[in-house]
Amino acid sequence: MPMNPDAVGAKGEPRRWSWTSDDCLLYAVGIGAGAVDPVGFELEFTTENTAGVEQKVFPTFVVMAGFKATGGSSAIRAAGTWDNRMLVHGQQGVLLHRPIPPEGEVELVDEITGIYDKGRGALVASKAVATSVDDGRPLFETTSSAFIVGEGGFGGDRGPSATVNVAPDRDPDHSVTYQTRSDQALLYRICGDRNPLHSDKQFSDVGGFPRPILHGLCTYGFTGRALLHTLCGSDPARFSAMEGRFSSPVLPGEALTVNMWDSGDGTAVFQTLGDDGRVVLDNGGVTFTT
Repeated sequence: MPMNPDAVGAKGEPRRWSWTSDDCLLYAVGIGAGAVDPVGFELEFTTENTAGVEQKVFPTFVVMAGFKATGGSSAIRAAGTWDNRMLVHGQQGVLLHRPIPPEGEVELVDEITGIYDKGRGALVASKAVATSVDDGRPLFETTSSAFIVGEGGFGGDRGPSATVNVAPDRDPDHSVTYQTRSDQALLYRICGDRNPLHSDKQFSDVGGFPRPILHGLCTYGFTGRALLHTLCGSDPARFSAMEGRFSSPVLPGEALTVNMWDSGDGTAVFQTLGDDGRVVLDNGGVTFTT
C-alpha cells in the first residue's frame, strides 16, 4: 500500500507497557552508565540494593515504550507499508510529567501527527501519550519521526522547514565525552530494540555501513545521561523534556561528545559529536528546572 496522507490524525489502539527495576538497570548499563568513576559509577541508576541509595531511572528510558508495549496496534500502520530496511529514525523527543518510577505500568496511545513528501522519501511523524495505570494521570509523552527512503513522490506536503535549537556560534558552556563500547549495540539491543541493522552485517550492508551501527536511541540515551548529570545535578525530577534530530550514524566503539549551550532560563541547546567531530545528533533542545 502506498503512503496514505489521510492517515494524519489516526490513533492506535491502547497498549500496555509494564517495566521492572531490572529493566531500568539494564537500560542504564545499555547507555553506558557505570563505566566511569567521575560520577561515582552512577549507583543511583545502576543498583537497587546499595545501602543509602534509592534507585533512580534515566528519563530517556521511556523511549523503550514503543518497542515493548503490547495488547493493541500502533497508529503507524495506517500510514502505509514499506521495507523496514529503508526506514531511518529522524527525530526523537521525550516529555516527562514526573520522574519515572523503577517499576510501573502505563497505557500508551499513539497518533500520527504528520506525513510529509520529501521527494526521495516520506517522513512520518507521530506522538504517544502514556498514562499511569496506577493513578490515571499522564506520566510521559514521546514524539518521533521516521524517514522512509523511496516512499516519497506521492504529491504530499513537504512539511515544515523551520530549523529549531540551532547551536550558537560560540564555544559551548559545557562539554562531556563518553566512550561507547565496541559491543554497545549488542548490549543495548537487549533492552528491547532488536532491529538487526544493529547486530547483523547482512542488514547493515544494505545501508552501506562497514558493520552494524549503534542504535540512534542509544546515542540519544548517552546524550540524555550527559544532559542529566551536567544540567540537572543527576536529579531526574529536574529533567522535563528533550528533543533532537539524528543526523549521522554512529559505529559502536566511538566516543560521543555532547556540547551544551545553557540559556540560563531552564533551557539549553545541544549537539552530540562522533569521533571525527561530525554532528550525529543535531538541533537538540532540553528543558529542565534550575
